[in-house]
Amino acid sequence: MPPKIDKNLCNGCPGREESRCEEICPGDLMTRGSDGKSMCREDRDCWDCMSCVKACPMNAIETVLPYQLGYYGAGMKAVSSKTRIVWKCRDINGVETVYSFKTRTD
Repeated sequence: MPPKIDKNLCNGCPGREESRCEEICPGDLMTRGSDGKSMCREDRDCWDCMSCVKACPMNAIETVLPYQLGYYGAGMKAVSSKTRIVWKCRDINGVETVYSFKTRTD
């Protein structure tokens, strides 16, 4: 499933040659659209690595879970800091569960 981008939150990472999601996408699928906001070039080619979700400083990108895993409406967002990553998981009933993990740092 392709990433879902909240156009109200996405600012396209102004002042950067590439947005953070463009920079990190291993499939070179993320780009800025004509509106300056991030978008996925080819939804069908996204393999759900969630790199863009974790890299977005505006928390504007969400992974929509495939129907087989989470049914309609389920999704995951990440909030990263230097020492932690917090995953916010929403189930099909809208119930959100939060998981917090220490990140590996040098």
